[in-house]
Amino acid sequence: MAGQLKEVRNRIKSTQGTQQITKAMKMVSAAKLRRAQDAITQMRPYANKLQDMLSNIVGSLEGDINLALAETRPVNNVLFIVITSDRGLCGGYNANVVKLTKATIAEKYPSKKVTIWNIGKKGYESLTKSGYNTNADFKDIFLDLKFDNVKLAAKAAMEAFANKEFDAIEIIYSEFKNAATQAFKAEQFLPIPTIKTGGNTKKVDFIFEPEKTVLVNELMPKILNTQLFKAVLDANASEHGARMTAMDKASENANELLKSLKISYNRARQAAITTELTEIVSGAAALNG
Repeated sequence: MAGQLKEVRNRIKSTQGTQQITKAMKMVSAAKLRRAQDAITQMRPYANKLQDMLSNIVGSLEGDINLALAETRPVNNVLFIVITSDRGLCGGYNANVVKLTKATIAEKYPSKKVTIWNIGKKGYESLTKSGYNTNADFKDIFLDLKFDNVKLAAKAAMEAFANKEFDAIEIIYSEFKNAATQAFKAEQFLPIPTIKTGGNTKKVDFIFEPEKTVLVNELMPKILNTQLFKAVLDANASEHGARMTAMDKASENANELLKSLKISYNRARQAAITTELTEIVSGAAALNG
């Protein structure tokens, strides 16, 4: 009985220690989430407007000038830029990004040559283990998350597409909704998606200054840099939201387990006391007899 009590006490102590860790991790993630949420909230309207403008411009210029980054050609080689986190303990966040990557490859490019550039260590480790052709050149971006570092990845992707190393490029990431909700998305990066004019859609009449070829070729890379940076910021906020939620659930589960263990401990202690009293009474009765 004494051994059972010691075992339960040790489990209670261990669970309390785990709960302290999960609560601390939740607080750290909550602080990081506030900063990450502010960054993506401020960035998203600007990036979305730029993307709409770029798609509209490309759609209105079809046939007018040669746009290397908007060229649609038969797809044989595909690049995926997959954005996950560097660390775990964030629920199903990384697993869902990897799952969407595999599903998109299987559905859209089942017989194509697929290359994966990873941003984030967890996706790189998982997809490499699964046998995909992965590249680790940009996987450490989250160690120093800033626009210039993301710009290098975007520039490399644009150059590879323009040189016809890849015929299509997609970004797989998690769009941040709130701390408990993320939307996992596969988004076309290149060729630049266009807004088709026709039907009830009015064609936008742009006035270009300077000359349209110079302006558009200068504008497109800048907007695409912004698009990838937005996806990385979305993923960063999603990671912290997912980890905060996961640690909150873990703390609640630890609390429920503690309640159960304390009940078990009290029952075992009561049983031990009852046994001791029974032995005392039996001994006293034997002496009196």
